Amino acid sequence: MALSEEPAAGAREDGAEEGALARGGVLEAFGDGAETRELLGRLRAVLGDRAAREGALERFRVIMDKYQEQPHLLDPHLEWMMNLLLDIVQDKTSSADLVHLAFKFLYIITKVRGYKTFLRLFPHEVADVQPVLDMFTNQNPRDHETWETRYMLLLWLSVTCLIPFDFSRLDGNLLSQPGQIRMSIMDRILQIAESYLVVSDKARDAAAVLVSKFVTRPDVKQKKMADFLDWSLCTLARSSFQTIEGVITMDGTLQALAQIFKHGKREDCLPYAATVLECLDGCRLPDSNQTLLRKLGVKLVQRLGLTFLKPKLAKWRYQRGCRSLAANLQLCAQGRREPQTHAETPDGDADDDVPEEVERVIEQLLVGLKDKDTVVRWSAAKGIGRMAGRLPKELADDVVGSVLDCFSFQETDNAWHGGCLALAELGRRGLLLPSRLVDVVAVILKALIYEEKRGACSVGANVRDAACYVCWAFARAYEPQELKPFVAEISSALVIAAVFDRSVTCRRAASAAFQENVGRQGTFPHGIDILTAADYFAVGNRSNCFLVIRGLGGELMRQAVCVLIENLSLSKMPFRGDAVIDGWQWLINDTLRNLHLISSHSKQQIKDAAVLALAALCSEYYTKEPGEVDPARQEELITQYLAELRSPEEMTRCGFSLALGALPGFLLRGRLQQVLAGLSAVTHISPEDVSFAESRRDALKAISRVCQTVGVEAGGSPDEVVCEENVAQIFRTLLDCLRDYTTDSRGDVGAWVREAAMTSLMDLTLLLGRDQPELLEAQVCERVMCCLAQQASEKIDRVRAHAARMFMALLHADGPPIPHLPHRGDLQELFPRSDMASVNWNAPSQAFPRITRLLGLPAYRYHVLLGLAVSVGGLTESTVRYSTQSLFEYMKGIQHDPQALEGFGGTLLQVFEDNLLNDRVSVPLLKTLDQMLANGCFDVFTLEENHPFCVKLLALCREEIRKSRDVQKLRSSIGVFCGMVQFPGEVRRKALLQLLLLLCHPFPMIRKTTASQVYEMVLTYGDVVGAGVLDEVMAVLSSTAWDAELPLVRGQRNRLCDLLGVPRPQQVPKPSTH
Repeated sequence: MALSEEPAAGAREDGAEEGALARGGVLEAFGDGAETRELLGRLRAVLGDRAAREGALERFRVIMDKYQEQPHLLDPHLEWMMNLLLDIVQDKTSSADLVHLAFKFLYIITKVRGYKTFLRLFPHEVADVQPVLDMFTNQNPRDHETWETRYMLLLWLSVTCLIPFDFSRLDGNLLSQPGQIRMSIMDRILQIAESYLVVSDKARDAAAVLVSKFVTRPDVKQKKMADFLDWSLCTLARSSFQTIEGVITMDGTLQALAQIFKHGKREDCLPYAATVLECLDGCRLPDSNQTLLRKLGVKLVQRLGLTFLKPKLAKWRYQRGCRSLAANLQLCAQGRREPQTHAETPDGDADDDVPEEVERVIEQLLVGLKDKDTVVRWSAAKGIGRMAGRLPKELADDVVGSVLDCFSFQETDNAWHGGCLALAELGRRGLLLPSRLVDVVAVILKALIYEEKRGACSVGANVRDAACYVCWAFARAYEPQELKPFVAEISSALVIAAVFDRSVTCRRAASAAFQENVGRQGTFPHGIDILTAADYFAVGNRSNCFLVIRGLGGELMRQAVCVLIENLSLSKMPFRGDAVIDGWQWLINDTLRNLHLISSHSKQQIKDAAVLALAALCSEYYTKEPGEVDPARQEELITQYLAELRSPEEMTRCGFSLALGALPGFLLRGRLQQVLAGLSAVTHISPEDVSFAESRRDALKAISRVCQTVGVEAGGSPDEVVCEENVAQIFRTLLDCLRDYTTDSRGDVGAWVREAAMTSLMDLTLLLGRDQPELLEAQVCERVMCCLAQQASEKIDRVRAHAARMFMALLHADGPPIPHLPHRGDLQELFPRSDMASVNWNAPSQAFPRITRLLGLPAYRYHVLLGLAVSVGGLTESTVRYSTQSLFEYMKGIQHDPQALEGFGGTLLQVFEDNLLNDRVSVPLLKTLDQMLANGCFDVFTLEENHPFCVKLLALCREEIRKSRDVQKLRSSIGVFCGMVQFPGEVRRKALLQLLLLLCHPFPMIRKTTASQVYEMVLTYGDVVGAGVLDEVMAVLSSTAWDAELPLVRGQRNRLCDLLGVPRPQQVPKPSTH
């Protein structure tokens, strides 16, 4: 909308601070008090260190900037922050640089909270006036490094000017020495204000504030107001907006004048208003290309206009009555109030004289409505509203007519935009009487579709946005019966704009205006339903607007007819053998076959509706006798559906997979093997359908449903039931899908497949455990539990939580216990039944400390370690933190158990070896190894030269990065090699050699990273480099430009080889080609 506010942003990432974070990214309180206190308390300490000083300033800016959208949260803390800083300022022993630094911090707070709130906290006793004035004597207005000091001092001086004593009483004897007259306090303040009104920095704004508070004092206005206004007008007259100096001077002077006529009493300012207006006309500000000057000119003009008119509220204005939404709702709860009619009262002020200058003021404001810059138009619109509120009814109506003249097609888009803003202001203030709504609504409806061609592009988005603002303002301004004649036109225009406008801001503005009208007026047809589909956020996406919110007729009808088919079938309508059944079947098949043509918003709903319709239709109409299938219908249906599973369209596979899963048992009987084989084929990944994760997910769901439908019988036929012959293949299909880690532009889409596989494994295992536990083999049960444990230790919160729930469901099955669970007793002790309800497995802080307990159980160690390696070496901060803490806690517990440590090391190497060159695992595993080596997890192995664990780990790392050009992998390996130099013997020598090879890697980034980490390694492991060469090694590492040309770098690398006693690597000549 024209003046819509962006949603609050900037939520804290660290949830440890109490009260700092709340819901929806909105802060609840100032949560940085301790750090802020610490920053402000050490200003003296950081003053001498430029880097530390700049770091403290930058950190304070970061803290304060988080509260830009909610600055009121600072209010309870402003006083102590100001006191800490003013203590420094008022301390006579503080150096000038320290005082400047304190004022910089004060300015940062002021910038966030606003000076108006901050002003009242400054000390403002009589005793404060002289010290503040004295501080100005040491200020250099040309020092651009310390402008914050001057800005804050001017604000401080402006609040001290509010003391209720005549300034002349502070002067004492102005004759300090014979023949010398000391300047009075009043003159000193005025001199300071005038001098800073023409500076080029922000102190100019504070000087204008000072002037407005100082010149309007009762004692000052009598003696100095006329002189100051004379100085201001002379300054304006001799300044030109054609020069930089002139622009700066005019800016400060106009600000001061606008503030004086805003805050001064009317009777004090009125004698000078005409003269100021005359001078302002002579400045010809509308001709300036400086936006700020034109805005200040409009602002001053409207203040002059308000000075000419008596301050009063027009008796003729329209009043809605209670404008509080809460109060309106309360009245509605008590009972619908009778609609109030508002008779237009006669103008009781018609006899008041309106000065002729008012006409000039309004004319300039109308010109301002057509300005080329929005800020100027907006200021002019507010001026029009304020002025009209003090005019007699007839003159105010003339103003409305002049505003409506802006909506001519001979006018530019600027005039249309300014006119909309003015109408919104007039309506909001009750100055647009209902009799004018016919004319106003007509032009607003045109403005909602305004667009003007300009060369290869078009303009008008700002006009449409402002028109939406008018509709929003009208919703608050008028009683429902006043707008009722226009509801149909306004509502349809807003819906069209919300759905079809090209500009996202216009769509959102229209949605917000529609929502306001629904809530305030209550007369918009289908208001809640439309808002549900087209709310502020939904209309932000263009494709969502054009394809989804329109509600394509075919989509709505398909879903509705599918629901009808389902309900007619469940109602057992007598259509058996009727041709209508074939029509229903065709519709269901056609819907499932063409799911890819349906918009993504409706796809899932229509798919579900079609599958439910199919299940009900088959159960009711496809049997000859109860429980007996029609063979011809079964053959046709199963054959057709299995063929559709091979469709090149992913959504078609999804639909027919779920359709097969929904078939009743009598249709599956005799064809179970074919159905399971077809669904199993959908779960396999091939090069042409690698991204079909959704079809694989739905096929797994279908397999589970089919198994539940046909049931279990150990000695049964594989074409009839789940039995000894087919159960192994079913488990194999489900378990294989747990290795689906497919990624595309949507992220880890394989996670959908893994979740479906875990659910299906749980359902099948519980089914077999309840009905035929002898079909559960020990090897299968162990693999199921181990794979679930692996998923429960991986990095995606949703997947981890799902796996943990499946794991707990099998461990604590409600029926007979699942047989062959490895370490059942230990598991029940580690994961009691109470954990099912009390533990939030989504939270890394709760999940990882529990899941790492499985590392102590040999059967689970490999899979849990595989999952943890991906989590510890991941990217998400909370996942990395808690998985690392849990792993290190476990490692700490086995440091004195050589057997457990050897077992852990062997498993870790096996995980590495099995996933060699598998970047999904190997890259985070390298990061995990780096952290483990740095944390001393394998310190025990340093006691033995060439320990087998160290030797094999080094070999695997070297193999992993051999010929690799993956920067992330290479950088991860550097830390591992640096950590391995702690192991004595051949391992250390080879690790150093590998690092020295990386110092001459073709990628400059790798060379620089290696040099940096080797430098840290030399400092960490003191026994790696001899004391005699340590300084030289450090010098070479730190002083060499490792991103320079390779021949230069190679010489320095070879020098390091000699110093470290490592043979120089020999270049392998490239084979010549003939």
